[in-house]
Amino acid sequence: MKSLKRQIIGLALSLSAAIFSTLSQATIVQFETALGNFEVNLYDTRTPQTVANFLQYVNAGDYSNAIIHRSVSNFVIQGGGFEYDNAWPVTAINANAAVTNEPVFSNVRGTIAMAKLSGNPNSATNQWFFNLTNNSQNLDRENSGFTVFGEVTGNGMAIIDQIAALDKYNFSGANAALGELPLQNYTGSGDPDNSNLVIITNITVIDAATDTAASLNPPLNIGPATPPTEPTSSGGGGAINALLLGLFVLLIVGRRRS
Repeated sequence: MKSLKRQIIGLALSLSAAIFSTLSQATIVQFETALGNFEVNLYDTRTPQTVANFLQYVNAGDYSNAIIHRSVSNFVIQGGGFEYDNAWPVTAINANAAVTNEPVFSNVRGTIAMAKLSGNPNSATNQWFFNLTNNSQNLDRENSGFTVFGEVTGNGMAIIDQIAALDKYNFSGANAALGELPLQNYTGSGDPDNSNLVIITNITVIDAATDTAASLNPPLNIGPATPPTEPTSSGGGGAINALLLGLFVLLIVGRRRS
């Protein structure tokens, strides 16, 4: 019986760990820029692969000194693909393997989403963008929908709007992706430097311990993809159900032996 009790206790502890790990999958990150810092709450449980992909770059420090390399008025500002290493031109940030598309939520103002290659839904790697307005009618539908994986909180959009209001310059001669480069304090001649570029000095995780997204209610993607009715991480529910079943069986066996 002692051995049986140990097994039951072990199952109970495993069950508790599984439940708490499910409840704790949420993350808040802070973007640090010269124009101010702002926070983004990530949708860990609903877009788990995309968030894990983003945090892989964050934790590796790949976004330190990344720049906002594209700005389109009343549409998006985009970053994550290039960094400024104290010399012009900027250099590309190394990309990891592409992540599977997760078009669960809508591309409304204040959300962050993954950029990807045209005609390839599962091609997102390191580049992301902030929606400056409600882009659901096109970005929820084009290319099987663009994956929204978090939202700006607090007064963060005031800083993003400030970035979006900067003048844009065409530096496609240095790099084809820099055709709409936002710059500050730029005279219009010479190579831009760290006083002109919108540099993200760092992105850091500031809260990974609690279910920080529980109070958020982002609208669902309106495109052709059918969003799941339950969090994608609820697959862990199968493990929990298995643990409960195992616990029940052991209790029945214990009663029969006694």
